[in-house]
Amino acid sequence: MPIATEDDLFQSSTMTIGEHLEELRSSLIRAAAGLVVGVMIGFFVARPVVKLVEEPLRRALGDYYSKRALETAAGWTGSPLPYSEAEIRDAIENRGLSFELREVHPDRLAQALSGPATTAETTTARRPENGVAAAAVTEPRSHFDEKGLVPVLLWQPLARDPRVSITTLSAQEAFGIYVKAAILVGIVLASPWIFYQLWMFVAAGLYPHEKRLVHVFLPASLGLFLAGAFLAFFFVFDFVLDYLLAFNEWLGLDPDPRISEWMSFVLVLPVGFGLGFQLPLVMLFLERIGIMDVGSYVSQWRLAVLIICIVSAILTPADPYSMLFLAAPLCLLYFGGVGLCLWTGRRPAAQATKASQ
Repeated sequence: MPIATEDDLFQSSTMTIGEHLEELRSSLIRAAAGLVVGVMIGFFVARPVVKLVEEPLRRALGDYYSKRALETAAGWTGSPLPYSEAEIRDAIENRGLSFELREVHPDRLAQALSGPATTAETTTARRPENGVAAAAVTEPRSHFDEKGLVPVLLWQPLARDPRVSITTLSAQEAFGIYVKAAILVGIVLASPWIFYQLWMFVAAGLYPHEKRLVHVFLPASLGLFLAGAFLAFFFVFDFVLDYLLAFNEWLGLDPDPRISEWMSFVLVLPVGFGLGFQLPLVMLFLERIGIMDVGSYVSQWRLAVLIICIVSAILTPADPYSMLFLAAPLCLLYFGGVGLCLWTGRRPAAQATKASQ
């Protein structure tokens, strides 16, 4: 890397703090304008995005209730089920069906299907008078025949199971979901422009020969952000949902998720992962401006791991899985940042300035 000349140093030092603040204001305004444009585009595609975002939750709920159905069939201790365990497993796992277990009196069910229902038990008795059978005599029931109940499975496609549906609890909630989906699309679409503006602000304070690094940092920063967001959406969501639903099962609760809460979860987790994945570039930037050095990174790695775990808990929702799935790659990225600092090396001018002090 070429050594900075006196002209380079003078050119970099002529930018005052006020000019830096003005450059920051301009960069933030341009980034916000790009985000607004992305959100406006998002309003046109928000509906399919909502369907896409719902899919992991619907899949997790379907797996949850399918597992519960199989456990119910395997642990049934009442009257024999009308289907074998193999038939039930085939219907659930291979044919996409679900069932609800009900118990009925077969004779009462047949009577209800053939004619008006009655609450009295009908019996026929042969009277001794003239040896002729008397009319049917009805005797009111005095107790419920619990032993006469037999199980009935009510089958339906899993996709139409109301327990798998995602609900709203107010008329205006659907509009809020639509807006959140548009914001999600806007963040993804505008992320290249936002990162470009942020790196242009950083480049304003660099030496002229170092501004070339922005062309390397910008695509790397964008790639790390998208990698973190895609890791959260296509990998972490499934594990987090399985854990949360298993916790519901452990407490004996049936989940009834709301789409607005899930959309907030979808917004927070990928953005948190994307920001967290900027760690190697932040480390390199701090090393290049002289705030940190490679020796400090290596000697303070235990403290860094602790800070990573705390930051991961802040950037993710309140569950251990999402925190661990963010902290683990960030620890790897931390040591990758150390290697990146060693590979690029400090700029000679900064080293000379530090030595003179």
